[in-house]
Amino acid sequence: MPLVVTRDEDAGELIIRVTGQFDFGLHRDFRDAYRDASDVKRFVVDLQETDYMDSSALGMLLLLREHAESNVAQVELRNVRGELERILRIANFHQLFPMRG
Repeated sequence: MPLVVTRDEDAGELIIRVTGQFDFGLHRDFRDAYRDASDVKRFVVDLQETDYMDSSALGMLLLLREHAESNVAQVELRNVRGELERILRIANFHQLFPMRG
């Protein structure tokens, strides 16, 4: 399963774990993962098991950020490493999202 969604009620987090390829094929599932979550303080995108990311994934992250801001929540990228970190830094996403390795 390319997306695994869990909630940490104590921390107020919705965690979206992306496995494999993070590309346009996940657009609908990624949006559905957060769309109805209005009581969340932080959306976490866990990239530990992500092998590939394309420009549509960057767009999906921006849409998540827009959704989070409208709900007074934050977005954090976790387990960012290697090539994915390079892509995100080239796109200046480190200025938009807290990123933790």
